Amino acid sequence: MDRQLPGDPRFFVRSGPFTLERLAEAAGLEVAGAAGAGSLFEGVAPLHAAGPQHVSFLDNRRYLPLLSETKAGAVILGPAFADKVPEGCVALVSREPYLAWSRVARLFHPLPPVEASRHPTAVIGRDVIIGERVEIGPFAVVGDGARIGDGCVIGAHAMLGSHVVLGNGCRIGAHVTLSHALLGERVILYPGARIGQDGFGFAVGPDGFESVPQLGRVILEDGVEVGANSTIDRGSMKDTVIGAGTRIDNLVQIGHNARLGRCCIVVSQAGVSGSTEIEDFVTIAAQAGLIGHIHVGRKARIGAQCGVMNDVEAGADVIGSPAMPFREFFRNIATLRRLSRR
Repeated sequence: MDRQLPGDPRFFVRSGPFTLERLAEAAGLEVAGAAGAGSLFEGVAPLHAAGPQHVSFLDNRRYLPLLSETKAGAVILGPAFADKVPEGCVALVSREPYLAWSRVARLFHPLPPVEASRHPTAVIGRDVIIGERVEIGPFAVVGDGARIGDGCVIGAHAMLGSHVVLGNGCRIGAHVTLSHALLGERVILYPGARIGQDGFGFAVGPDGFESVPQLGRVILEDGVEVGANSTIDRGSMKDTVIGAGTRIDNLVQIGHNARLGRCCIVVSQAGVSGSTEIEDFVTIAAQAGLIGHIHVGRKARIGAQCGVMNDVEAGADVIGSPAMPFREFFRNIATLRRLSRR
C-alpha cells in the first residue's frame, strides 16, 4: 500500500498552486511579516509531512514539538503560537485557525465540478423540469413532476420520487431515496440516506396494528447535510423540518414531525423521536436518544448516550440517562464511587 500526502489525486480534485496572498484573502488570514510574499503553495499537509510548498495547521498545544520541526512553508495557527514557527516558515495567524484551515483546504480541494450530463441508463419521468448544468448518474430515477435546480448532481441508483423539489447546487449521493420532500439550495445527501419515507405511526385495532397515513412532507432548508445511511421520516400531519445549515452525521434517525432549527449538529447513531422541537445551534452527541413531544432550547448540548425524557432549557448541558445537568451527573458518579469503597 503506497503512502503519500493528503488529497490523493485519484480521489480528490486538486486546484492551485496559489500565492500566499491568495490564501490569506480566501481565509481572512493575517500574514505575520513579509516573508513568503509571492511564494506559490501547492497543497495542504500535516506538520510532520509538509514541505516548503505546503500549508499546514496547528491549534493544539500538544503538537508544538511537531511545529518546531516542520518543513512547511506556512502554518495556520492562533496568535499564541505565532512566535513559535521555525525559521523559513510563514505564520498565518487566525483567531479561528480551524475555520481558516477549512477555507484554505477547500481552496486547494474544492468539490468536484458538475458536468452537465445524463447517463443513458437514467430514467426520467414526465413533466420533469431540469435546470442548467445538472449531472444525472447511472440508473438514477427521477419521478414525474420533479424539479431539479441548476448545478445539481444526482448519483448512481438514486431515486427521486414524484414532485420532489431540489434547489440549486444540491448533491444527492448514490443509492439515496428521496420522496415527499422539498430541498433548499446546496443541500447534500450522502450515500444511502433515506428521506421522506413513512413515519412510525400506527393505531391499535381489535385485530392488531393499523398504519396511520403519513400526510406531511420533509423540508430541508439551505445548506443542510445528511450523512450516509441516515433517515428522516416525513411528517404525519405537519412537516418534518430541518433548519438551514444543520449537519446530520451518518446513521442518525429523525422521526416524523420533528423540527430542528438552524445550524444544529446531530452525531452518529443519535435518534430524535417524533414531534420533538429543537431550537437553533443545539448539539446532540453520539447515541443520544430523545423521546417525542419535548422541546430543546437554543444552544443546548446533549451528551453522548444521553436519554432525554423531558424538555431541555436553552444553553443547558445535559448528560446521562435520564438526562441531567453535567455537574449533577458527575456529582452523582463521585458519590457512588465513595459509597462503593465502604
